[in-house]
Amino acid sequence: MEGNGRVGKTTKGNAQLIAILTEVVWVLSHMKDNYLSAQYHRLARRIGKNKAAVAVSHGLLVIIYHVLSTKQPYRELGADYFEQRDSTRLTQRSVRQLEALGYTVTLVPKEVA
Repeated sequence: MEGNGRVGKTTKGNAQLIAILTEVVWVLSHMKDNYLSAQYHRLARRIGKNKAAVAVSHGLLVIIYHVLSTKQPYRELGADYFEQRDSTRLTQRSVRQLEALGYTVTLVPKEVA
């Protein structure tokens, strides 16, 4: 029995489609400033390059499905989507890293002019 159900084998499907989507993900992974590249790199750190490519290719397939079914254009979320979403967690992690390096950290919000 698998752990939390997130890790497992891919189901049967069109092998050519899987190959094409994975190739597209490899190309996307070398690009900058887009959501899918950021998602790939974020996953690749945790689960490895190959599993990340399969996961992002699934996400790409979902995007393609929604674009075709809703007839709405794809809206790019941006490379910093995950940082914006997790800004609190990013702040806390950055403070911990600086404190581990021996710094005392005081956070002062930036004034908006």
